[in-house]
Amino acid sequence: MKVFVTGGTGFIGTAIVEQLIENGHEVLGLARSQSSADKLIAAGAAVHHGDLTDLDSIRKGAELADGVIHAGFIHDFSRFKEVCEIDGKVLNAFGEVLKGTKKPLITASGTMMISPGELITEDMKVSLNESVHPRIITELTADKLADQGVHVSCIRLAPFVHGDKDYAGFTRIFIATSKQKQLAAYIGDGQNRWPAIHYKDAAKLFRLALEKNMLGMKVHAVENEGMTFKTIAEKIGERLNIPVQSISAEMATEHYGFLGSFAVIDAPASNNITRNTFNWEPENPTWLEDMDQDFYFN
Repeated sequence: MKVFVTGGTGFIGTAIVEQLIENGHEVLGLARSQSSADKLIAAGAAVHHGDLTDLDSIRKGAELADGVIHAGFIHDFSRFKEVCEIDGKVLNAFGEVLKGTKKPLITASGTMMISPGELITEDMKVSLNESVHPRIITELTADKLADQGVHVSCIRLAPFVHGDKDYAGFTRIFIATSKQKQLAAYIGDGQNRWPAIHYKDAAKLFRLALEKNMLGMKVHAVENEGMTFKTIAEKIGERLNIPVQSISAEMATEHYGFLGSFAVIDAPASNNITRNTFNWEPENPTWLEDMDQDFYFN
């Protein structure tokens, strides 16, 4: 299959491209710079020049392919609502091309904003609205496209996507903040839970979902239902040799910046349907095992 991939030079995207090529697929990768194009070529992919704000380039890439994996996202939290809206426009552009073709469209979503406070399963729909959490625009758009017959599936990624190539994820941010503040903090009793996934295990699910080509499928890229935030803070504190302490919800934003509003969320997620559908099991190190490695603390 010829697959158009956005975000193919990013943390997860690099592993997705590798997964696709190793399993006999041809990759056409979106590149907005020459350095990105060079990385794609080095990985064995062909290059399609454009970017996520150029919807004509998005449509053209989809027209040239047998399927699409949309793993790209503009990581600019200073204009978070705007970039989430851009993501919705990108999906709609893909939908214009793919509607009526039965070609697969796989997009990245997240577990955290589905239904905070309860165990999230793959058959649950988003319970929040975009005014509360703009990132759900992606999944709401995908659901509308599925209603129109577009074969779209969402990979709901755990909030902690980790591994040796991680350069800017939540794990890095929490470690950097803890190191700067000389305090590994959890909020309240720290019993709110966050799941995690190794980036290579997540990449495999993108490929499997593409090959399965189901309409409206939700896939949970999680290695476990979730670790308590206290466990997370204790592990970071142990590795940095700094104090671990509870802080109030009111202090979360002051301590963690824009991530403070996320750090209070309880978002456990099941992967039972995903495992049974794809005969998939996580094969790579867990988050706690990766925390015992030096690459996060050098």
